[in-house]
Amino acid sequence: MDPRIGCFAPDRCRRLVVKIGSALLVNADGEVRRAWLEGVIADIASRHAAGQRIVIVSSGSIALGARRLGLPRGGRASLEDAQAAAATGQILLSGCYAALLGARDITAAQMLVTLDDLEDRRRFLNASATLDRLLSLGVVPVLNENDSVATTEIRFGDNDRLAARVAQASGAGGVLLLSDIDGLYTANPQHDPSARLVDTVEKLDERIMAMGDARSSSGLGSGGMVSKLQAARIATQAGAHLAIISGKVDHPIATFAETGHGTVFIAPPGARAKKAWLAGRLTVKGRIHIDAGAAAALQAGKSLLAAGATGAEGRFYRGDPVDIVSPDGVAIARGLSEYDADEIARLVGQRSDAHEAILGYAPRAALIHRDHMVML
Repeated sequence: MDPRIGCFAPDRCRRLVVKIGSALLVNADGEVRRAWLEGVIADIASRHAAGQRIVIVSSGSIALGARRLGLPRGGRASLEDAQAAAATGQILLSGCYAALLGARDITAAQMLVTLDDLEDRRRFLNASATLDRLLSLGVVPVLNENDSVATTEIRFGDNDRLAARVAQASGAGGVLLLSDIDGLYTANPQHDPSARLVDTVEKLDERIMAMGDARSSSGLGSGGMVSKLQAARIATQAGAHLAIISGKVDHPIATFAETGHGTVFIAPPGARAKKAWLAGRLTVKGRIHIDAGAAAALQAGKSLLAAGATGAEGRFYRGDPVDIVSPDGVAIARGLSEYDADEIARLVGQRSDAHEAILGYAPRAALIHRDHMVML
């Protein structure tokens, strides 16, 4: 078996997240493409019977609710319309999944989450425990962003990144993003006939990120290739492989298993749970700027000392997640601060033996300890 495909096989990937977008699930009239979805559920049921446990991350509630309520612009004319459409459409969406899975003797469960549910450490662990129990019971959880209450400040903004975070929370070894494009191309294939498909990505560097295109071809979804690459970064940093595959075919999961057509992002060995959670966060409370010497020390596995810091920005407190920024302005690490922002402002550039006199109390060993830090 092609090792790229094998990364997602039931015998090698105990838990799998499958993301389905609005453009695939809902037609132009605002109705579920039921025959197509039945094929996807058949693929999922086959894997479920083989022992693989599946989590579905599904868009579509706003598109479905907008049609039921007769709202303009697909329910996205205003935040209030989108929230009303989501609340109405989510019942329709959940009922559809429950019926199709139930017809194959599989129990469905619904979980609606906001950004804070997976960004706050305690709530993340609660969500993780719920997913773990559902999967251990043989249930297929169906997740969506809780668009009925989410606002700009507390939104994932797209279900690609949500799927990657759900993989992290559920301990999944793989993520399949069913897309209206069949993978990552060297350029936008709609505009550049010389664009070619990238079948494997082993290192998600800036060159690969630059291939992203923020535009979605359907107009129904909220994501694009940029969000899929961000999702790949989150997933692979948590030790989960991720594939972007075409959802425009019947039985897309089975088709991928047979052909391997798509783009597969290979994950390195997984990080520890806390470090994976840190790396996958979409929000931070502030930034600590460092010099070149400190950047080299971090790359060598050292903690961040005040002597290597050059400044801090943002309003954060001890225990808050912050980015660590190199001299060229690039965030190279993320960690939990051992100090409040105003304390760090007083300590930057100072040797450890001067800290007690500056602060008036015995200082901690580092601004950010290596055990609470992950390189990006």
